[in-house]
Amino acid sequence: MDQQTDYRFMQMALELASRATIETSPNPKVGCVIVRNAQVIGQGWTQPVGQAHAEVQALRDAQSNGHDVRGATAYVTLEPCSHFGRTPPCANALREAGIARVVAAMQDANPQVAGRGLAILHDAGVRVECGNFPELAAQARELNIGFFKRMETGRPWVRMKVAASVDGVTALANGQSQWITAPTARQDGHTWRARADAILTGIGTVLADDPALNVRGIATPRQPQKIIIDSTLRIAINAKVLQGGAIVICAVADNEKQKQLEHAGVEVVCLPGEGAQSGRVNLPALLQELGRRQVNELHVEAGAILNGALISQACVDELLIYLAPKLLGSGAGLFALPQLSHVDQAQKLIFHDVSQVGDDLRILARLA
Repeated sequence: MDQQTDYRFMQMALELASRATIETSPNPKVGCVIVRNAQVIGQGWTQPVGQAHAEVQALRDAQSNGHDVRGATAYVTLEPCSHFGRTPPCANALREAGIARVVAAMQDANPQVAGRGLAILHDAGVRVECGNFPELAAQARELNIGFFKRMETGRPWVRMKVAASVDGVTALANGQSQWITAPTARQDGHTWRARADAILTGIGTVLADDPALNVRGIATPRQPQKIIIDSTLRIAINAKVLQGGAIVICAVADNEKQKQLEHAGVEVVCLPGEGAQSGRVNLPALLQELGRRQVNELHVEAGAILNGALISQACVDELLIYLAPKLLGSGAGLFALPQLSHVDQAQKLIFHDVSQVGDDLRILARLA
């Protein structure tokens, strides 16, 4: 087929990938289109974790409609997997079905795959093409940005959400903060919560606001894991955030308090810092631990001190900022960052998306 036709079918596969739900995590969201004689005969996308991947879904779809896939082309947004995990390898399924050509948007970053899926197909005589369309590969990566971050670094993609007035105030001097942004923006914020595998906050926020830190007001198939940084285990056993289970990360052991929390169904993990950070949680180590637990996307909703610490220690990938069209004057700020002596020392950001959400402005900015 010509390049234009390949492009069109890969776009279709990407649209299918976008239908995959958050329940696919820790697996990536993938779409697959099977084509013969320029006609789609099968299509599929990744099912909830433990169920069929996109390629198998597309093969089943073709079979259920009476189509023979032998000699057909499969367009897939990510290299077919080559390893046995919760399901058998998709590369084997395509090979055994008699697919003649596989076009992949990009190679899988998973070290267990990383070209092996394409090699299995190539060695079986299947014509293999990968990465022909850089802009579509970028879309496939963006759709699975947390998966790729974890595969490449061992850490999740960290998105920090903040809400403030235009002059950067998150709460009044008396502590009042509800509500700075309008209902539409707050609902949008819950949509971002829902897509994350875990939500992180600090003990300061828990003591000040007693948040539930769950997804509310929108339909979601599952609640993200709740994680609280609490260096000296000051959290109350009846804190709302602990309801339904949570992980508390401390830096200073307290065996008696830990037993109480564990009896209440809370997991306690001690990750002490070193040197100047002694007595505080080791934040980079925390991200490595969450990566080990297969967290692809971590959503942070915390106060200025923890926000600043995470940014200062290069633990944040993206800021999700909601700005309300208000001026509040003096009050709490967004980030407690070290004082600079020169403008060139500033942490640089790249605006990824700027949109109006209801009355408020939503900015997605990535740390450069």
